[in-house]
Amino acid sequence: MGIIYPGRPIANVCFKTYGYMSMAQAVSFLNDFKLGHYMKIPPRSMFLVQFIGTILAGTINLAVAWWLLNSIHNICQDDLLPPNSPWTCPGDRVFFDASVIWGLVGPKRIFGSLGNYQAMNWFFLGGAVGPFIVWVLHKSFPKQSWIPLINLPVLLGSTGNMPPATAVNYNSWIIVGTIFNFFVFRYRKHWWQRYNYILSAALDAGVAFMAVLLYFSVGMENRSLNWWGTEGEHCDLATCPTAKGIVVDGCPVN
Repeated sequence: MGIIYPGRPIANVCFKTYGYMSMAQAVSFLNDFKLGHYMKIPPRSMFLVQFIGTILAGTINLAVAWWLLNSIHNICQDDLLPPNSPWTCPGDRVFFDASVIWGLVGPKRIFGSLGNYQAMNWFFLGGAVGPFIVWVLHKSFPKQSWIPLINLPVLLGSTGNMPPATAVNYNSWIIVGTIFNFFVFRYRKHWWQRYNYILSAALDAGVAFMAVLLYFSVGMENRSLNWWGTEGEHCDLATCPTAKGIVVDGCPVN
């Protein structure tokens, strides 16, 4: 869309919202249907629960977002918020940045003939050739049982959450996933079959409950928790630009 209508970020946002996000939500629904099928849940009951849940979640999310925007001072403004504030809106910031990159500026001025990142287009070729290389290795070394386990689309697609996720998030995901889906699966398979997915849901729910608890116990008092876990990348220059000639306070100029 940025190539067709350069300089129009709203057009890019609308196309993304009604195009890509509709597809992503549909795939998410299909994932739930597949899980319900494995759990022997009747399709009609599954659809009814999803339908009611979607209406409730959409209504509540809109109401809460509206309330937050009107009640929290300087929300989503990183430079005006206190350190370690939970109201930096990383997901919304990524959505805004994408509208600037792909809509306002346009891919031609970033990844095209007028941009500085033309070399990144070679990754398209790497993504197309990569699975073929894995297939050749599997045919050449059929006795190596670990080669068929390599799934490049899954490995590369897992980086789709970055940004707003950072290397810190991925490190924690890798550690937890390796412990429970490799070691526990191999040496305590009965426990894994009984509790692994319940544990996954509990971890997700725990994050949500902890966010609410921190807001009412710390955030409402305008206090912040400063410890090594809130340091992000543990590097003060992690957010500095790498392009030449860009001047930002506190960052070196290339």
